[in-house]
Amino acid sequence: MNAKPTRPNGHEGDTMERLTPIGTAATALFRSVREPMKHLATVAMILTLGVAPAYAQDESVKMTFWGNGAASPINLQYPNTSTIEENVAGKGALGSFTFRNVTAAANSPSSQPPSTCSGATDLYFLRLVGAGIFTFQDGSLLNVKLIQGGDCIDLVANEGHCTLTLQVAGGTGRFQGASGVLTYTETAVLVLADYFKNPVFFDETGQITGTVYGVPIGYGQNGQ
Repeated sequence: MNAKPTRPNGHEGDTMERLTPIGTAATALFRSVREPMKHLATVAMILTLGVAPAYAQDESVKMTFWGNGAASPINLQYPNTSTIEENVAGKGALGSFTFRNVTAAANSPSSQPPSTCSGATDLYFLRLVGAGIFTFQDGSLLNVKLIQGGDCIDLVANEGHCTLTLQVAGGTGRFQGASGVLTYTETAVLVLADYFKNPVFFDETGQITGTVYGVPIGYGQNGQ
């Protein structure tokens, strides 16, 4: 004959009645904690796997500019060089900007010019060292350093063609921590010579192309 379960009585029954709500509350608490823990575990896995953050992108650059070039008030004091600078403004993939570039250019033409500047009336002057700062409309700064470059002077056309390779070296605002490489291509036309007929002041136009890495998404075109 099967015995029927008996309901606890006395103190034992009171204790179980008190524990039942506690157990229910503990189960609910466990469930409420478990979901956020799952979320944190997912985030940790993403970081461990090295998934790229959603706030950075690589920005292809094509910008046009116009402005002037002349001797710089800054003297970089490299032997057998003159310090020159470009001051230009422009617009393009990263927004409107101004650009000041200061470099040391060789005083004597190179004995080994590139094939693109090897004509009988061409002279090629190396740029040895330098740096520049882009200032964008939103106040962000982009710093660059000269990797290599030079100026091809066409004595017949009385103009120069400058090509510089620039290393992106971070900056401020949306360019903090940015990297990349830009190519600066310029045509310079003589506007003014000094008393001794030395060229001293040029109008300059050209374009800048390349890639800037690490620009926050939404801060590409026009810096917005």
